Amino acid sequence: MTQPLITDDERAPNERPVAVVASRHLSVATPAGSGTVPVFANGDWLAPTCDVKRAVILIHGRLRNADTYFHLAERACAIAGGDAADTLLIVPQFLASADVSAHVLPSSTLHWEWAGWMGGDNAEGPAPLSSFDVLDAILQTLASREQFASLTEVVIAGHSGGGQVVQRYAVVTRGEAPLVARGIALRYVVANPSSYVYFDAMRPTASGAFAAFDAAACPSFNRWKYGLEELPAYASSDREAGSADALESRYVRRDVTVLLGGADCDPQHPALDRSCAAQTQGEHRLGRGLAYARYMASRHPEGAAKHRTFVIDGVGHDAKGIFASVQGLAALFGKA
Repeated sequence: MTQPLITDDERAPNERPVAVVASRHLSVATPAGSGTVPVFANGDWLAPTCDVKRAVILIHGRLRNADTYFHLAERACAIAGGDAADTLLIVPQFLASADVSAHVLPSSTLHWEWAGWMGGDNAEGPAPLSSFDVLDAILQTLASREQFASLTEVVIAGHSGGGQVVQRYAVVTRGEAPLVARGIALRYVVANPSSYVYFDAMRPTASGAFAAFDAAACPSFNRWKYGLEELPAYASSDREAGSADALESRYVRRDVTVLLGGADCDPQHPALDRSCAAQTQGEHRLGRGLAYARYMASRHPEGAAKHRTFVIDGVGHDAKGIFASVQGLAALFGKA
């Protein structure tokens, strides 16, 4: 069967039930409660294996069409010449409350407000778990030496709304420690998000420079998910670890690749975040991504080796075009 492409994947309305829900589930438990999340994967990824060397976790956009993203990951892996036996592909599905009702899903299924999962908000039920808790649970599973004895690398990637998840998670993550303890490399790939987390009140000006933004013009400009004010519950429990300096210091040391479509420059794109807070970062996704790259480079010139930004010429807001590009394949699989 021919699978749908993800060209302009967020132009269709997202506030309606998804067509397909993954049949496999991951259990997630924290002191706040527990729940399950549907997951697409190639093979039985919860069974012990010595074959898997790389795991790629791909986060869908706001349409929550994880099935389409899973097929995209399979195609990209094939183009890159990846071996299905040694490359594990995982696509979790962050469902909305309407999806649970429409598909009569088990009461254990975690579900969010339509787009709250993109910023790490807590689920509406059955327990107040963050989408970041879900990623923590996946990383905890991958870190198991008994299950993945040969694993050497994990990549967390996302496009558009999924790119927002990955960039925010790279800032506040608590889940990387088990992988680090085993010497497993962890990379973050952020593609075409509508906005980024800034670490202070500086924002790009029309001249391309940065200046302190006047909060009177947009009181929410520095609140999470655009800045570090009013952090989500996931990141606010440890005040010292959640300070701006601590979060930025850890983020700079993480391996982050940003992929931008050179044609993703429509300031009126239907799915572009046009809130005042997002507008302080630039007119469109390409401009916001390039501005953020300058922002980070100006604050951490020594971080160029860990943080890279690539513009894929001729590609717009298109996950397939981004991840099938030379830069995209290299970011996901370490090869073109």
